[in-house]
Order: sequence, then structure tokens, then C-alpha cells
Amino acid sequence: MPLDFSHSRPEIRKEPHPQVSQLWRLVQPGDFIDGYSVESGASVAEAVQTGLSLPGWADALLALRNALMKPFGLKTEVSDAPSGIFPVLHDSDVERILGTNDKHLDFRISILRQAGRIHMATWVHPHNLGGRAYLTAVMPFHVAITRNALARVARAYPA
Repeated sequence: MPLDFSHSRPEIRKEPHPQVSQLWRLVQPGDFIDGYSVESGASVAEAVQTGLSLPGWADALLALRNALMKPFGLKTEVSDAPSGIFPVLHDSDVERILGTNDKHLDFRISILRQAGRIHMATWVHPHNLGGRAYLTAVMPFHVAITRNALARVARAYPA
């Protein structure tokens, strides 16, 4: 009997975000920007809806983050934007950028479709030592959430 690999894990690549992204207009020396991609037939809107619909464990982490950060005066509200938890700042057929500015850092998430792949990148511009410390503290969770989001997009919308 042949093996069935149809439910195997999607291959998620860590790679630079495409240069066509509007996100690159924001990048300054000292900023953080990452990039991941996965093969998928999803549109940008489908990728945003699927990828940013957080699983329960990620929602729990976000709730914990909000409880811990509220006493420091950081933003903890959730956007009522139709795209999910963050306001849309740029929207086109090939890319949607979401994000917000806060006193410790500014951040954006780009979801871009190019050459049969969905690309996801996060840009962070820390304003101070607190912003850099926050970025360092959340990085392992950020990577897990991003990779999980892309895997869900690939499974929901195979190439």
C-alpha cells in the first residue's frame, strides 16, 4: 500500500520579504524585519482571514500579554477592523499591511501574494529600551504564531 503524504506539513520558508512590499518603505537601520512564506492558492484576503484568526493557544498568549502590559500603559485593545485584531494600513490585490504604533514600538504585519506563495513579514521599529526588550521577550512566540498562521493558510488553500 503506498504511503499518503497529503496531510504532511506545509513547507514554510524563512526568507527575506519580497522587495515589492510597501513594508520596505518603513525600514530604518536598527529595525527588525523578518519574512516567511508558504506555497498556497489563497488570495491576500483569504490569507489574512485564515492566518490572523488566531488559534486558542495564541489568543491565550495575547490575553496574557495584554494583562501584563496594561499597567505599563501599552495598547491592549483589540481592533474591530474587519481584518482582525489590527487596523488595516495598506490594502491592495497583492498585499495587506496591518499594524499600530505604541509608545514603546511601532509594528506592521505584511501579508503579500507573489508567485504562488503567501509571504508574511513583521516589521518592528522600537522607540526605546523597553521596545527592544519587549521584542526580545516575544520573539519565540512571534515565530511560532507566524509559522502556525502560514501552515493554516497552506492547509486551507492548497496550491
